[in-house]
Amino acid sequence: MGQLAFLRMFILVAISIDANDNRRHVHVFYKGKRHQHSLAKIWIESNGQQCVEIAESSLSPKDNEMLIAAINRHWEFINEQVTKAFNGEKTVSIDIEK
Repeated sequence: MGQLAFLRMFILVAISIDANDNRRHVHVFYKGKRHQHSLAKIWIESNGQQCVEIAESSLSPKDNEMLIAAINRHWEFINEQVTKAFNGEKTVSIDIEK
């Protein structure tokens, strides 16, 4: 599991076993909590092109909008780190603002 970014109380994560899914995505968890389920799954591409949208989420519309905006702003970095996670390489995480 590769930690990609921290945003407020959330952490964005790429899970290597998801490499065979038909679209790249990240999972959202609460920062600092262990053994929890994903709060959201966010697609980050469609047919290899940047396309950030909610796949599923238990978060508020406001939180979803904040996450989508942040992922769009940092898409190149996040996409690069997803590639590393899917290849079993070490990822680098950053703090991103809303």
